[in-house]
Amino acid sequence: MPQLNKGGKFIFGLSVIHPDSTIHFPPQALSEYNATQDGKVIIFTGSKITGGFCVTTYSLLSNSKLKHILEECPKLRDCQLSEGEFIQYKGRKYAWLGIDKSGVIKMPQSALSILNLQSGMELLSIRSSDIAFTMGAKGPLLEKAHSFQGDIERY
Repeated sequence: MPQLNKGGKFIFGLSVIHPDSTIHFPPQALSEYNATQDGKVIIFTGSKITGGFCVTTYSLLSNSKLKHILEECPKLRDCQLSEGEFIQYKGRKYAWLGIDKSGVIKMPQSALSILNLQSGMELLSIRSSDIAFTMGAKGPLLEKAHSFQGDIERY
């Protein structure tokens, strides 16, 4: 896993949004966040600078200081929303998606639109916190990754 800047964020790799709206998460991110354990993940909107979305699990979120998100959004907690349907909570949008054992999600077109994403785009997988990793769609880290001379795996 390369580090683009000394003391900077660690990245797991680049994932492309495939024509069938699937996204393959890097194996190291899947392992570090145990992302396939529940068979579904929670995604939420990324920052204004990085865009894209963040990925967490029910287990990580429910055992964190952010567990109030699930407590105050029972439709998200209980998967009463359609897969990929977003709910607004305190300035961010949250949804759940199924994830297969190999770490692939299928993003509904409506969710891609809400996140300003489209087929063919590359997303930079970034270690964000102990709760979530980010799939960044723009900004200086993605630009740096594209100019990075080291090995960055693509998925």
